[in-house]
Amino acid sequence: MPRHPFLLLLLLPLLCSHNTAADDDQPHNRFLQCLDSENSAAADSISKLIYTDTNPSYSSVLQFSIRNPRFNTSTTLKPLLIVTPRNISHIQATIKCSAKHGLQLRVRSGGHDYEGLSYASLLPNVQFIVLDMINFQDVAVDVASKTAWVQAGATLGQLYYAIAQKSSTLAFPAGVCPTVGAGGYFSGGGYGTMQRKHGLAADNVVDAVFIDAKGRTLGRSSMGEDMFWAVRGGGGNTFGVAVAWKVKLVAVPEKVTVFRVRRTLEQNATTIQATFNALFLGGAEGVLKLIGDKFPELGLVKEDCTEMSWIESTVHFARFPANTPPAILLNRTITLLTGSAKYKGKSDYVQKPISETVWEGVWKKLDELGPLAGALVMIPYGGKMAEIPASSLPFPHRAGNLFLIQYDVFWNEDGAEAEERHVDWIREMYSYMTPYVSQNPRGAYMNYRDLDIGMNAVEGKTSYREARVWGVKYFKSNFDRLVRVKTAVDPENVFRNEQSIPPFSL
Repeated sequence: MPRHPFLLLLLLPLLCSHNTAADDDQPHNRFLQCLDSENSAAADSISKLIYTDTNPSYSSVLQFSIRNPRFNTSTTLKPLLIVTPRNISHIQATIKCSAKHGLQLRVRSGGHDYEGLSYASLLPNVQFIVLDMINFQDVAVDVASKTAWVQAGATLGQLYYAIAQKSSTLAFPAGVCPTVGAGGYFSGGGYGTMQRKHGLAADNVVDAVFIDAKGRTLGRSSMGEDMFWAVRGGGGNTFGVAVAWKVKLVAVPEKVTVFRVRRTLEQNATTIQATFNALFLGGAEGVLKLIGDKFPELGLVKEDCTEMSWIESTVHFARFPANTPPAILLNRTITLLTGSAKYKGKSDYVQKPISETVWEGVWKKLDELGPLAGALVMIPYGGKMAEIPASSLPFPHRAGNLFLIQYDVFWNEDGAEAEERHVDWIREMYSYMTPYVSQNPRGAYMNYRDLDIGMNAVEGKTSYREARVWGVKYFKSNFDRLVRVKTAVDPENVFRNEQSIPPFSL
């Protein structure tokens, strides 16, 4: 996959001048004038951090954090402008001015959202601004207290690397893709390789700094426990702008064990390949005994297992070549998990074993698109995930779930026909699985955002009933509490997108 160097142009934009009365009356120009007024006394001018579509750096700034080329086409509805704040006053001014002039505000930290909602809109006639948190990348690790403060624009890779620089026996339970941004990842719950031992990333958040709809800077004590509950899994860009998260670090041994075992299923002239990935917090002998007792069918042998440090395991799970230095985790653009392909994802929760006959149907569906185009990823639950009450956070999928399924489809061809063919395939796979997954409601994982399950109306006119169609799939009974929090903290619905929680008043 080609690497995209960070452009110094990010630091050099100039605010375009607007000379006519007609220009001045445009919503984005009134917004710019508002920003100048709100930020006039600040030592760090916001004008150098704004990119309009007439700015030569606009496209490079917009595209820098786009992780799904599906939403980087000439027909994609793009932001009126992008703001890249450097301090809290810039964020406050952006919130106030977007609300004042009726412009939607989208917040981007890493750009991995599956439907592109942090930098694009799939609805027509939406005027929006992107608040890009890329300049908020600091990570401060405190070994003595076993905690870290992580700014919203920092990636998981940056967090992992910062921890490893301070300790070889501390870690954080989060995902395998190092370029995911902390702001959105924690907001949606965030699972990873250690969830059966330590729960979700959001389960290990102990404090946060948010800017609310009124522009106030809030910590855990000042935002209150209801809002603090909501922001840890209730979805990004709904309750305010995440500036930073304080997380609890977890203990890991000096050496952990990983394995990646491939098994194939021969079927007519095609081959389906299953890959079993695992992280064990201990030595190889321990995992060999455990798998031998619990899953002897896998046929795991010592040669399949590799002992390494925890930080080396994060490089391994990101699919970098063996012996790649951990500093690769600091690269914000490279990813070997999706490459440069366009993709669509969906999700399900499985609560009862699925028969071999059903899986035969899955294999046939996987055959239809050819090799490497479609995939199912199954993430085991249980352990700590089953011990934490479903109401402890907005994320409700705890006890009773055997595993999560992530459905993925990838394609490199351009054009509407190719997209339609691949998206139709994943929808057919999803439909085929309907009888064998969770029911009433059929569950879905917030961080695998899927607009197929429901969408809000244009221009923030979403009703509670309309949003509940998709909301209960992500949150079950926790959805109603999320709506109550939204009503209390953002009654005017300043923070909204195609799947944001609405206040009761709408």
